[in-house]
Order: sequence, then C-alpha cells, then structure tokens
Amino acid sequence: MGVPPAGGWGRQTALAVAAGLALAAAFPPYDLWPLSIVAVAALALLTHGRTVRQGAWTGFAFGLPFFLWLLDWIRVIGWDAWFGLSLAEALFLWALGGALALTSRLRGWPLWGACLWVAEELVRDRQPLGGFPWGRLAFANTASPFTPLAALGGAPLVTFAVALTGSLLGYLVLRFAHRGKAPTGATGWLKPTAAVLCAALATSGGLLVPIPTKGDSTVRVALIQGNVQQPGIDFLGRPMQVLNNHAAETEALAQRIAAGQEQQPDVVIWPENSSDLDPYSDPAAYAKITEAVRSIGVPTLVGALVNGPDAQHVQNEGIVWDPISGPGAHYTKQHPVPFGEYVPFRSVLMKVITRLQRVAHDFYPGKGNGVMQLGPARIGDVICFEVAYDEIPRDTVNAGGRVLVVQTNNATYAKSGQPEQQLAMSRLRAVEHGRAVLIAATSGISAVIRPDGTIESRTQELVPAELSANVPLRDGRTLADRVGAGPEWALAGVGLLACGGAVLIGRRRHRTAA
Repeated sequence: MGVPPAGGWGRQTALAVAAGLALAAAFPPYDLWPLSIVAVAALALLTHGRTVRQGAWTGFAFGLPFFLWLLDWIRVIGWDAWFGLSLAEALFLWALGGALALTSRLRGWPLWGACLWVAEELVRDRQPLGGFPWGRLAFANTASPFTPLAALGGAPLVTFAVALTGSLLGYLVLRFAHRGKAPTGATGWLKPTAAVLCAALATSGGLLVPIPTKGDSTVRVALIQGNVQQPGIDFLGRPMQVLNNHAAETEALAQRIAAGQEQQPDVVIWPENSSDLDPYSDPAAYAKITEAVRSIGVPTLVGALVNGPDAQHVQNEGIVWDPISGPGAHYTKQHPVPFGEYVPFRSVLMKVITRLQRVAHDFYPGKGNGVMQLGPARIGDVICFEVAYDEIPRDTVNAGGRVLVVQTNNATYAKSGQPEQQLAMSRLRAVEHGRAVLIAATSGISAVIRPDGTIESRTQELVPAELSANVPLRDGRTLADRVGAGPEWALAGVGLLACGGAVLIGRRRHRTAA
C-alpha cells in the first residue's frame, strides 16, 4: 500500500485524514460544497513532489476516513459491511494518490490531476461488480456554481471542473509558499494570473450555461409516500402492510378530490416496493392495488417485487396499472445492488457470511430501459440506486423519456443521511438531462424537482405523505445526452497519458543521471 514520507509520517497522515473528512462534509446532509474544492487542493498539496508510494499512502489516508463518514448509513447492515465497502472504495483513492504524485512534477500538473480525478471515478463507477458511484465530486456539487456544467458533459464534467479548481488552488498555495524562489516581474505574475483566471472560469463558467426548463406540455402528477411499519432491515413488517399504507394514502387523496379539496391528477406514482407481495401471483395484492387505482381513476405506476423467470430469482419492477385494464407495461431494474439484491459467488459466501441468507432470492436484472407510457406522460423510470449511474438515466432520456421518475425505497436507511445523498443525485440528473425528476419513496424523501435542479416540494422522512404538482414534459435533449460518456473517457484518457508521460520522463532523467 506504500509507505508514508520519511520524517513526516504523523503530520502527513493527519492532514490527509482531515482533508478526507472535509470532503465528506461537502456532501449531504451537510452540503458544505466549497469543502470539495478545499479537499482536492489539500490532496494535491500533500501528494505534490512525493514518490508514488508516498502519494498512494496519502491517498489511502485521505480516502478511508472520507468513505467511512460518507457511507456511515451502511452501518445498519453491519459494521463489517460498512468498513469493508469503505476500505474497498478507499483503494481507488490509494491509486489516485499515487498517480497525483507521479504527475505532480510535470508542467501543467493541476490539469493532469483534474483528469485523474475523472479517471478514478470512471473506474470506480464501473468496477468491481458494476461499481459504486457514491462519493463522486459531482454529487457534492448539485446546487453549486458548477452544477449547470452537467448539461454539457454530465457528472464527469462537473467533477473535472471541481477538481481543476481545487488543483489550481493548490498550485497557488505552493506558489505563494515559494514566492521567494519564483521569477519576478511580468513573467513571475503570468502563471499565477493564468491559474486564477482558469479557476474562476471553471467555477463560474457553469453560470453561463443555459438550462432549458420550459416544457412542450405539462402533466399533473401525484406522488404517494405510504411509509413503513418500522425503518431498518425489517422495514416490510407484516405482509400487505406497506401495500395497505400506499393504498390508504391513495384512497385518501381520492376522497379529497371528490370533496373538491384537491385537483385531479393525470397520473399517480407509487414508490419502489410499494407492493410487498407479487400482485401477479397474490390475488389479495392484485385486488388491493386495483381497488386503490380505481378509486383515484388514473393510471398509476406501482413498484413491486415479482417472481422471476425461475424459482431462484425475483424482479424489482415498476408496473403501469390502469384503472380499467389493470397491469400493463413494466420496467425491471437493470442494476441490482450486490449483497443487497443479489449475492455474488453465492454458493461460497453463504457458508462464510450467514447474514447473507437474508437475501433469499437473487434479483434478476432487466434488459430494457424504463421508458413507458403512463397516461398522457411518456416517463423514464429509474429504480433507486440506478440514479447514481450515468448511463441508466441517460438511456431513458435518449429513448424518449420526457420526465424522469425515481422509484425508491430507502426505509432501511431512514434518518441516516442516505436519502439526502440520493436526493442530491436526482437534482444533478435534472440539470444534466433537462428533465423534471419525480422521486417517489416509501418512507421519504419524496420530491418534485424542476429541470433546473430546484426542489419544488419534498416530504419529510417516516411520515405518510402526498405531493401534487404540474410538471413539464420535455422532448429536447441536452448536449450531455448527445455526447454521452465521450467527455468522461477523453478526460480520463488524458490523465492516464500524463501518467505514461511522467514515467517516460522519469526514466529518461534516470538514464541521463546515470
């Protein structure tokens, strides 16, 4: 894992830990986004001029406390799961720290460092087991001056701008610290002036990006949050409890509409797992959903766990339920969560980690996108953690989704900060795709997000609630939708090429010295 720098082990490590904790505070529920810039600057300074091993150690000392705090909500699953995942994620920052140290001797190192942040996130978002995107710099900046950049190049461009600003801040600190050795006159001011201008452009450039919000048409939606019997791992409680909660909340809305107290919606959206029984195979669940949907009288998107293609699998689905014809189109979650919705290497791990027996059936992944016709709205359905992965929301928009729907169940992690973190991701997706985002959660946080990322309304956690709103349906696509992952791969490639260049230059210097 590398060794700390000689003569400064304790100080270097303590500063790296403090910087990692500062980065965690940049994320929800704290939302101190400027700390993301400070943390990047600190890591750049701590790795500058170090050996690769020293940089790797610093990156690890930065990454482990960062993820331990950021992912504190996983403790409800178990301390081993919390520490194990944090350790695995910290290894990516171990590699990043080594790469930052390697490229820190190159001219233009702040640029190469920013590209390496993108490269680290690119790999971590995809590997292993489909990746885990929590902790991306972009997700700490979903309501900052950087946010509009998402409409141009998605979350990776936001990460790049934040990392570039932080790296340039680190450069300016070094320049100030070594001002006695810096050139004087106009030449001496040229580079720091350019650095200030570049940082200012990266920070404020997003404010110049137009965010279209006007819809081609509108739809009135009602989001139902039925709540759960108890938060935690056993949130489902007794059978039919969660389903009854959502049915009751829907029927209460229907009564208020009949009394003239509220306007009739065009569509209703229930969250993930709002039916805790398979309505296709359980007559009571089918009848309860049908009764609730008929009471409101409009097509309803229902979240349900249904039987899979064989006895070993289940499927996590969003089902369009018509008040007349019943269930119709459906979307099956494409990206099940490892160890939560399926167990990798099940035959081996089940013998070692008995707690995994709670995952009785593996979730079968869907093959299609979430574009479905729900009444007058062509929606793009995204289920829970899928909102963290760039390609899934993007695919639904490019396939014709006019509004994004996030069906989610965060009851396991209620009051832990995790729902706020997922809400922030949804805000970024709204700007990235120029779409309203509708979050329906079993226990909160449900929300209506405008295409510019502002939250029109939201619920509290662990309470039954209903949100109604008129939201725009949009057909236009952003530049980020059109270019896809191209900018991410390009920026990551530049960072890796810089590493290669640093290795070649180092070898050449070594041969010259010999």
